[in-house]
Amino acid sequence: MSAPPPFWKTKTLDQMTRDEWESLCDGCGRCCLHKLRFEDTGDLAFTNVACRLLDLSTARCRDYAHRRTRVPDCVNLTPATLREIDWLPPTCGYRVVKEGKDLAWWHPLVSGDPQTVHTAGISVSGRAVSERQAGPLEHHIADWPGRTPRGRGKPAGASRKQKQKEKSP
Repeated sequence: MSAPPPFWKTKTLDQMTRDEWESLCDGCGRCCLHKLRFEDTGDLAFTNVACRLLDLSTARCRDYAHRRTRVPDCVNLTPATLREIDWLPPTCGYRVVKEGKDLAWWHPLVSGDPQTVHTAGISVSGRAVSERQAGPLEHHIADWPGRTPRGRGKPAGASRKQKQKEKSP
């Protein structure tokens, strides 16, 4: 008997439980990078400057539970806010599911390993600078946060490990 399809393929974002919703975050930290919106054109520019709460080595928030108190302009992602924002990176699990696509091989829900987001080159780990050291955001405009990286495919044996995981009770 085959396993049922994963929740992100059968539920809408509005139907997910809180735990399911939270698990869609791949832990890349790209949404925690500052963005610039140019007033004259409305264009969006990504930077490599991270929120002061982002741990630059793990790409995780140091105080996730209290982030909105400590950083009042931190956006609380919900299905409703997802419909309003246009700045999530193309690799973001929330955006991918919203667009009706499947999660990538490196997403922890698919790989079973939270480190694959780093080994695949998706996370900000080793690529971002803290807002406390950055200086003017205009000096840190970067295009990589808004792109899907090319060239880092599944490591050898990844599909075999995933198949074994799926067969395990």
